[in-house]
Amino acid sequence: MPYLGGKEAVKELRRALSNPNIQADPLRYRNTVLRVIRMMSQGADVSSLFSEMVKACATVDVVQKKLVYIFLCSYATLNPELSLLVVNTLRKDCQDPNPMVRSLALRSMTNLRLPSLVEYVEQPLTAGLRDRAACVRRVAVLGWAKLSNLQPAADLDAAVVNELYSLLRDPDPVVVVNCLRALEEILKEEGGVVINKPITHHLLKRLKDCDVWGQCEVLRVLQRYRPQSDDELFDILSLLDPSLVSPHPPVMAATLSLFLSLCSDLPAVSLAALERVRGPLLSACGSSSREMRFAALCHVQLLLRSVPGLLGEHYKRFFCGYAEPAFIKQRKMQVLVELVNDDNVGMLLDELKGYCTDVSMDTAQTAIAAIGHIGRSYSDRSLEILTGLLTLKQEHITSAVVQTMRDLVWVCPQCSDTVCSALEGCEETLQDDQGRQALLWLLGVYGERLTSAPYTLEVFIDGVRSEASLGVKMELLTAAVRLFLTRPAEMQDMLGRLLHFCIEEERDMCVRDQALLYYRLLHCGIEETRKVLQGRRSDPSLGVLIGRQAEPISQWASSFNTMDALKKAAVETETASRGSPEHVATKLKADLDLPKTLDCCPDDALHSVHHRLVVSKPWLCVTSLSRLPYWFQREAVHP
Repeated sequence: MPYLGGKEAVKELRRALSNPNIQADPLRYRNTVLRVIRMMSQGADVSSLFSEMVKACATVDVVQKKLVYIFLCSYATLNPELSLLVVNTLRKDCQDPNPMVRSLALRSMTNLRLPSLVEYVEQPLTAGLRDRAACVRRVAVLGWAKLSNLQPAADLDAAVVNELYSLLRDPDPVVVVNCLRALEEILKEEGGVVINKPITHHLLKRLKDCDVWGQCEVLRVLQRYRPQSDDELFDILSLLDPSLVSPHPPVMAATLSLFLSLCSDLPAVSLAALERVRGPLLSACGSSSREMRFAALCHVQLLLRSVPGLLGEHYKRFFCGYAEPAFIKQRKMQVLVELVNDDNVGMLLDELKGYCTDVSMDTAQTAIAAIGHIGRSYSDRSLEILTGLLTLKQEHITSAVVQTMRDLVWVCPQCSDTVCSALEGCEETLQDDQGRQALLWLLGVYGERLTSAPYTLEVFIDGVRSEASLGVKMELLTAAVRLFLTRPAEMQDMLGRLLHFCIEEERDMCVRDQALLYYRLLHCGIEETRKVLQGRRSDPSLGVLIGRQAEPISQWASSFNTMDALKKAAVETETASRGSPEHVATKLKADLDLPKTLDCCPDDALHSVHHRLVVSKPWLCVTSLSRLPYWFQREAVHP
């Protein structure tokens, strides 16, 4: 037997399709056509059989017609001239007594997508709009949308648009929805289908007859309409109320989105609508579909931004299941952080503590970060759990705990004593860059409270030659200089060795320039160095979880039931790659005068410039612009 996709196989099929004996046997003829379709679906090039397949469409066998039409639609663009041969057969089939054949012929004619055939397709499509069979009208309506892509919209007859508008009152709900989609496509340059009061009320009354996706389409289009009076608005809301508690999550979400759009000036009504969807939204969060659960959780986070207590009583519904994927577990933990209060904080922390030892490292680290977020309001309980996790001596857990403690003391400085007492000995477990950067920041800022801080830094300094991480080296430099300011006797020799290596032997320009900065800054005097490096140790202005002011619904209403909700609903957290919490980008003044030369002596210019700079960019105080890396120069020149 010839190879399935080879030239010999194609020649054999051509001989079979042209064989009068096979053509006389309907079953053998259909099987031969089926072999052609099978080869086409497997990637073989059978376009050379186009003329034989055109002849095969002249049959009363509906199955064979469908197979041939699939072939013709696939290869019509490669054989535009031969495609004219099949038009007469298709137009003839459009008048067949069988509505299935008529709809199949119409669909195939529009799927040929050849501009040269538009004039032959218009008349059957116009007749199809008035066909007595609903399946033919459905295809004809969508056919006009396809036809609008083959010719400019201006060439479409206005009577066709009027006909489509009239079909919005068709008894078949699928035809109604297809008309909306077709008009959206045809009139996209004019803003889409025009929705007025009669159309709006008609669509709302027919809403229950549509399927799930049809209802979503209708509700999406209705967002363009604005009621003329309050009475009309509440009439529309009354018609929408049953859909607000629909068991189908897409319908519920589309209805709520329409509610929020119509009630943008009525916050009380919007809040009442959010209360109404609580049950369906919780059901969606427990859906068997993972994708549905994830989307529902993202939308829950949006709602909690305006109504923090909306789901407080149902926090157990967001506990993670063992078999759930990691991305759903992480999203649920973010929701649990938003639901914490005085009554459930103990149970939530115990639940999150169990997730900290999950087999998935990402899940465990997310749970630890969630405990840290809760620690903004309940620091004692959270620190007790975090300190206990350090005793497990697991690398990824220790790293996440140290990073969480660093972020926690930045927001809650009263936790610094507990954090400092818990850091003893954890440097032996840390291996990843982010964890070591967090530890170095804590040692630099709170090193005067840690007896072993200089000796811990000495281990890092002794291994700086083999250190591969740029972030760790730069954080080590900052920590060493900071600790030198509080414990000079113990740090003087170590700091000298570190600066000598970074200036004389280090190849990375960022590390070398930062070392030069600190070296020259120290030459300017201890007090000047202290002003630059010993700035604020915390930022309590970031706030706590409990008692936050609710956001207006209008801030996120436009994102509801869109893909933006999957991105905007994430809890705002700092990226794990940063080394210090105070590294927040701030803009310099455009008229800032920078020194033109390097000066190792303190002077008035240095002191005045220092007060005009932010702590996050201290290097601009003492170093020449020409000595900075290119991106620092660009940032200074173009703030």
